[in-house]
Amino acid sequence: MKEAIVTANAPAAIGPYSQAVKDGDLIFVSGQLPVDPKTGEFPSEDIQEQTRQSMENIKNVLKEAGYDMDRVLKTTVYLADIADFAAANEIYAEFFSEPYPARAAFQVAALPKGAKVEIEAIAK
Repeated sequence: MKEAIVTANAPAAIGPYSQAVKDGDLIFVSGQLPVDPKTGEFPSEDIQEQTRQSMENIKNVLKEAGYDMDRVLKTTVYLADIADFAAANEIYAEFFSEPYPARAAFQVAALPKGAKVEIEAIAK
């Protein structure tokens, strides 16, 4: 049975979606913008700080469900500029250990609120 995962430690959903949905032991974490849930703002315009905030948001959503980052099977990283890939990847790598999750990463035309990165995850 599908259940919504909600935490005050990640940005609130601003539309008809959940921060995450759990079905059985699978959790689908919605794309996390680099919004600090305490301020409602990006930490800065720096791609590494934005990536860290997006990853912290994922971590906090998973924590609410009783999961940690080691449970992540797959991520998708959306970048406003693929030239930021290496810098974002440095921060992304801090959140995982081997075996790493599967991942797709690509440039998109634009992200909400002018973000430089958005990351979604699937965990089990």
